Amino acid sequence: MSSLSKGVRKAEVALKWDPSPLGETPNDLDLVAATYRSDSTNGRPAYVVHFDSRSPDGTIILTRDSRTGQGFGADEVMTLEFDRLAPVYGRVVVGVVIQQRDGRKVFGDIANTLVRVLEGHGELSACDFTAVSQSTAAVVCEFTRDEAGNWEFRESVRGFDTDPQDFVSLMSG
Repeated sequence: MSSLSKGVRKAEVALKWDPSPLGETPNDLDLVAATYRSDSTNGRPAYVVHFDSRSPDGTIILTRDSRTGQGFGADEVMTLEFDRLAPVYGRVVVGVVIQQRDGRKVFGDIANTLVRVLEGHGELSACDFTAVSQSTAAVVCEFTRDEAGNWEFRESVRGFDTDPQDFVSLMSG
C-alpha cells in the first residue's frame, strides 16, 4: 500500500454455494465477522455479526442470509464500513461456518463454494475452500487498523473442525 493510500474504507464479503441435491438436507453456510478492540486484538471479540444481524453501530451488516444456497449471485453478503468504525476497534476477522444440523458436513461436501472480498469493483481476494476442504469452518480474511488509523486487508485462509458456537472463540488465533 502506498503512502498516499487511505486504506480499505468499505468492503463487501460475498459467499455463494450450490443448493443440495433434491431430497438431501439443505446446506447452510454463514458469514461471521468478529470485531476486536485495539487494546485486545487477539482476545475476546467486542461483538460478533452473524446469522442475519448487524453491528451495534451499523458499520457491519449482513445484508443477505441464505439457508439453502438457492438463488442467483451471492447467497450471503456482508458489508463492512471501516471508515465509520469507531477508533477503539483495531481488528475485524471474517469467517465462514457450515451449520451442522443433520450430520457433519465439510467444505468439500458442498458444491461450488466461493467467497469473494471486494472493495468497490475491485476484488481483494477469492477463495473456493479447496485448501480447507476437510474443515467445517474457516477464517477467510482479516482487516487491521495501522498506526495511522488506516485499515489494511490480509487474506488469511485457515480451516477449523468445529461447530458454529465454538468457531467464534477460535477466530482470533
